[in-house]
Amino acid sequence: MLSLFNELYISGIKLQKNETNEDSYVFSLACIKNLGKLELNKKVTFFVGENGTGKSTLLEAIAVNMGFNPEGGTRNFNFASNETHSPLYKYLTVVKGVKRPKDGFFLRAESFYNVATEVDRLDKLVITRIPFMDSYGGKSLHNQSHGESFMSLVLNRFGGNGLYILDEPEAALSPTRQLSLLVKINELVKQNCQFIIATHSPILLAYPNADIYLLNDNDIKLTAYEETEHYTITKQFLNNPQKMLHYLFDE
Repeated sequence: MLSLFNELYISGIKLQKNETNEDSYVFSLACIKNLGKLELNKKVTFFVGENGTGKSTLLEAIAVNMGFNPEGGTRNFNFASNETHSPLYKYLTVVKGVKRPKDGFFLRAESFYNVATEVDRLDKLVITRIPFMDSYGGKSLHNQSHGESFMSLVLNRFGGNGLYILDEPEAALSPTRQLSLLVKINELVKQNCQFIIATHSPILLAYPNADIYLLNDNDIKLTAYEETEHYTITKQFLNNPQKMLHYLFDE
């Protein structure tokens, strides 16, 4: 019987430090400079951190290194509306497991509109007994609200034995929909899926038995859920919103 380590599609990442000579801001980020080797030991791994610490940049580099389109989609998507991805992927070594994923998707909130447009385009091109759009719920993602289209993608396109890389999936989701996303993630984990997620959501971060890596101005470190700023600040605010607002407004 394979160990959990061998069941993972990605078991680690490391930076080829001697070769990062490109003139790009990403190599000045502390979390990138001090990356070393990062082990992925769980089927769900979260990257958290303040805006600008590099979590989305690191997630993007992993996705592109694994063959995903920089703007999102499956490994078969090859459109490019604006090539702004960093060169980090070229200097990143992704340690792969014994098994290879049979499915996968790179979801990034900021370019999801472009993915939805590409899905519409491919649906018009593909001539099969099963319309291409059926894999996405049978309805154009553009003809749904932002949150509905996110969930339609996850519920209909994501399947077993897959690698799913999600960049801030909570961006369009209500708290209730975030809970629904947790349910779907849990179902897929039981179907041999692996998730790597960058998020600010304390709801998503609560997923049990996940690893949470905090990216800060110094490095990347494994962090307990209750020690994340996302948890502590949210809890403090909800426990006493009036006191928090009074403090913030200095009244």
